[in-house]
Amino acid sequence: MSTIPRLVIAAPASGTGKTTVATGLMAAFTEAGLTVSAHKVGPDYIDPGYHALATGRPGRNLDAYLCGPDQVEPLFLHGSAGADLAVVEGVMGLYDGASGYGELASTAQVAKLLRAPVVLVVDASAQSRSVAALVHGFASWDPGVRLAGVILNKVGSDRHEELLRAALDEAGVPVLGALRRAPQVQTPSRHLGLVPVAERQAEAVDSVRAQAAQVREGCDLKALLALAHSAPELPGTAWDPAQAVAQGGADSVTGKPVVAVAGGAAFTFSYAEHAELLTAAGAEVAVFDPLRDERLPSGTQALVIGGGFPEMYAAELSANEPLRRSVVALAASGAPVVAECAGLLYLSRSLDGKPMCGVLPADARMSQRLTLGYREAVALSDNALAAAGTRVRGHEFHRTVLEPGAGTSPAWGMTHPARRVEGHVQDGVHASYLHVHWAAEPSLARRLAAGAAARPPLEAPRG
Repeated sequence: MSTIPRLVIAAPASGTGKTTVATGLMAAFTEAGLTVSAHKVGPDYIDPGYHALATGRPGRNLDAYLCGPDQVEPLFLHGSAGADLAVVEGVMGLYDGASGYGELASTAQVAKLLRAPVVLVVDASAQSRSVAALVHGFASWDPGVRLAGVILNKVGSDRHEELLRAALDEAGVPVLGALRRAPQVQTPSRHLGLVPVAERQAEAVDSVRAQAAQVREGCDLKALLALAHSAPELPGTAWDPAQAVAQGGADSVTGKPVVAVAGGAAFTFSYAEHAELLTAAGAEVAVFDPLRDERLPSGTQALVIGGGFPEMYAAELSANEPLRRSVVALAASGAPVVAECAGLLYLSRSLDGKPMCGVLPADARMSQRLTLGYREAVALSDNALAAAGTRVRGHEFHRTVLEPGAGTSPAWGMTHPARRVEGHVQDGVHASYLHVHWAAEPSLARRLAAGAAARPPLEAPRG
């Protein structure tokens, strides 16, 4: 049984200031001396970066579509181990989930699975008494969701706040905070959402500090903490990466193979559990920065290049010719190379006309069209990441186009929402737009680690 105090920060819709409030709360409670565990509903990689900055701990995702509802509580307990408080930021509107699946992957579903009280962040900038009707609707829609209070955001004046509080008092919903408009707490956005922390480290620190100050001034932290402590015990057990990779797997790992993992500002998209699973499978995870490092880590036997924003750094990535040659050499040796989305672009011949690694016979370019959504897929052949027939759930999130989008041996056969083939498999390379959460399919980490162990280490550079 776990008694971790916890809150879910939700909203009626996207764009209300949910991330600002959630991150501010995380930072304010951390600055007050609490160990805070940060979580994000859904597949988003960017918000957890700000959460990590606010708390000093990894920001973690809780996605009932990618990992299944049964994994939400175990992953939450794993991520919140040793914490005094857990703050869970929701996704979109409170009841919005995977399209066509009812409540699946919604903030409401996750709140119910965690038996956590919900605080609704409401953009009050264009309403007064109507706020009571809005909040009443959200509070009464699903009796299984405990909507325990409201934080009013973008309040215009003291008089405006008085009107809002009076209306919500009539509705019987506690107001736990009222925040004025504050430009200094805003985080810049671009084509795929917020700008990641790694791209604006100093400015991001300032933003998080401003968010904490705003929350301290406008929210009743004592009442919010008391609300978090009112959450009942959770009966489940924490997810364990060692147990996960040990279950049902025939892949064996000898030695301690080095798996290089791309990081830095261009490749910021990664779930914390991936490195934990690789380590549990017996690998040594070596992080490197393709913008700065001219060679892969010494002894590299496999390579993982996750998602991010390579289009913002195409010139710099292209200019790092020594590293591109190192990647080409590793791929040519047959070593496992796994690339997701940004990694797929980096392995292509070119990105917006700038030379990339050239491992794949394909070219990438920016597009006006946003590709976004959950997917179901099956591995079409045995490859470095998955055995043929392995079924996964993932998501796509990009504004780029790869031509051709699928090689002669595709990585995945998409089965929902549309049937198509996607990605490239050649020799030891598995490259695809699809983001997959390995906690849902630990065999991926185990297979990659075993494949790495079977390869000779990359020789250390001379001189």
